[in-house]
Amino acid sequence: MSSNEDNFDMAELDSSLPAAAAALSAEDRDGLVNALKANFVQFTYFWCSLQDKIQSMAGQQTDVLETLSPIVRKRVQVLREIQSQHDEIETKFFEEKAALEAKYQKLYEPLYTKRYEIVNGITEVEGVKNEATMDQEGDEDIEEKGVPDFWLTAMKTNDVLSEEITERDEGALKYLKDIKWSRIDDPKGFKLEFFFDTNPYFKNSILTKTYHMVDENEPILEKAIGTEIEWYPGKSLTQKLLKKKPRKGSKNVKPVTKTEDCASFFNFFSPPEVPKEDEDLDEESAEELQAQMEQDYDIGSTIRDKIIPHATSWFTGEAVHGDGFDDSDDDDEDDELYDDDDEDEEDVDDDEEEEDKGTKKKRGNVQGAEGQQGERPAECKQQ
Repeated sequence: MSSNEDNFDMAELDSSLPAAAAALSAEDRDGLVNALKANFVQFTYFWCSLQDKIQSMAGQQTDVLETLSPIVRKRVQVLREIQSQHDEIETKFFEEKAALEAKYQKLYEPLYTKRYEIVNGITEVEGVKNEATMDQEGDEDIEEKGVPDFWLTAMKTNDVLSEEITERDEGALKYLKDIKWSRIDDPKGFKLEFFFDTNPYFKNSILTKTYHMVDENEPILEKAIGTEIEWYPGKSLTQKLLKKKPRKGSKNVKPVTKTEDCASFFNFFSPPEVPKEDEDLDEESAEELQAQMEQDYDIGSTIRDKIIPHATSWFTGEAVHGDGFDDSDDDDEDDELYDDDDEDEEDVDDDEEEEDKGTKKKRGNVQGAEGQQGERPAECKQQ
């Protein structure tokens, strides 16, 4: 590295400076030259490191081939040619696959539009008369439009999404009018759009979630970006307000309040943050982050591939039986396995048992209240 530094010719650098730099003071010019010199050294170091990595990878391939006998090496060479031909065909396959998906996506659009109009009561189905229901309190006629709670019911029927939706989330998800997805090309990936009617929870009419993929043809997630939700005061579903009474004898009479993150479907729009390249993660944190990103992608791909195209089947429950979610046999096996442990089970405290039943397994929120990665916030309770 020192040899590169010694190759610097101060006279050449001085002659290459523009006229504006020549008018600088001697001290400023020395500073500029030193800065250029430092940048050159840094670039040289980076380039040498990159070359070393490339040579190392090439060396590994050479080492493998050198261990083979001449006859086997010839066979491997033919296999490499076959692999190359396969990769060329695969590239064409992915190109045609993308074009085919784009073609059929356009054919789906009119059907999605009709579904949207029926669900939201914009158009009425032919042969169906609008029937009014009586309001028990005011005895007033209320016209029931569209299909109430269509998307909420469809999402709750899917076991992946049902684990993400808390009871408090349902109030806001009742205002969900439509969900759409689209491909993005730069960078490669896809975007989900959630369209909401005016509601008392947040100002946004559209919430988006965008997935950037390392490879469009492989489910390798680079990062995800969500919409920042503009919650109305006191209406956030992803946080809960805690009030603590002041200690006895304390001068502060007012209760102490603080907010904590809690489980909610709307944490989906605050995905795990991928650390910068210069940030080091220990092995445990890296594994935890990877698990969170995989779960986040699983939720997004479930919405894209299952809920959006087959929303009606999920609403009616037909998709459950056709999607391999019948675990009745497994339940029977579990009952048999735990028959011998009944006595131990009876010792569980009733309160703890009820708490376990009422608590759903939720996705970890990377952006915790205290900034600790991987902690699963408790489910929000009605304040």
